[in-house]
Amino acid sequence: MTTYLHELYAHQEWADAEHWRAFEDFPAALADMAIRSRLHHIHLVQSAFLWVTRDPAARFVITKVEDYPDIAELKTFARKYHSEMCATLGAIDDARLAESVAVPWFRPPLKISVRHALTQAAMHSHYHRGQNATRLRELGGVPPGTDFIEWLRQGQPAPRWS
Repeated sequence: MTTYLHELYAHQEWADAEHWRAFEDFPAALADMAIRSRLHHIHLVQSAFLWVTRDPAARFVITKVEDYPDIAELKTFARKYHSEMCATLGAIDDARLAESVAVPWFRPPLKISVRHALTQAAMHSHYHRGQNATRLRELGGVPPGTDFIEWLRQGQPAPRWS
């Protein structure tokens, strides 16, 4: 299971980086509030699931897109998440993946395994990247192909953030 999650998260970081580069190459995308809001949402939810699976006793700060007036700060937030997730996955084992965690934003809090929480976080990001790709095309840009199979076809490349 850990190998599969490593692949999902390697793909997630690569796909996030591909989208960030595409948006930076088409300035209207980063000026678009729908894309900015979804980028914030993607990276906030990624961070929230990392928090739930790592240290839910710690304080989690829920930010708003307005907290990132400089888009570079939001990108830094995204990259920090990916770095922390990589370290977390490097230390996780099957026993930890089987443990239960509470997802507190559901009422009542949803109890799921760490494995399911990590799978949800990867799937959730994929969903919203698709929405941003559609919006980029509507604005006149060209979205990158970031399907998992495309990542495999390319030989599982490392993320290129710039």
